[in-house]
Amino acid sequence: MKRSKWKGPLIKSKYLEKKLPVLARTYEIVPQIIGLTCNVHSGKKFVKLSLTEEMIGHKVGEFVPTRERFEFKKKKKKK
Repeated sequence: MKRSKWKGPLIKSKYLEKKLPVLARTYEIVPQIIGLTCNVHSGKKFVKLSLTEEMIGHKVGEFVPTRERFEFKKKKKKK
């Protein structure tokens, strides 16, 4: 669900003051935080994320996958 336009983006400046801040997945990326490297929780571990200009307007959680990529196991060839 989207946040109301009149409320503005969800940003808390106290998290941005730390050396390597931890951002919630619901934060919207705004131009003031471009170039910041932060930790984002994927549900299992923290993932380091660098924010770039192309990410403006998106949520932080869109760039951190919550599930591992599935690959079929390869079969061994018989000799």
